Amino acid sequence: MQLPDYKGQQLAEQTFQRVIVASAIIGFIYGYIIEQFGWTVYIVLAGFAISCLLTLPPWPMYRNHPLNWQPEVQTEEKKQIECVKKPKKHK
Repeated sequence: MQLPDYKGQQLAEQTFQRVIVASAIIGFIYGYIIEQFGWTVYIVLAGFAISCLLTLPPWPMYRNHPLNWQPEVQTEEKKQIECVKKPKKHK
């Protein structure tokens, strides 16, 4: 599993916010025109669902700048434990 990078997190957050705000504006205008508050709620909920589909899965566009992790430092205790370990025999 590859973790998202900070630029990818920023892109996901901006996408989420833009879709929510756009759906809220469209929902408000449409609900005001037809005088039904329920449609406003439905459109905002649909925008929320769309934004979740766009931002929650680990899409490749959010993983363009992976973080480079430092290698694990081997301590003397770990080296000794690895040397002492014997392979298990299966019966």
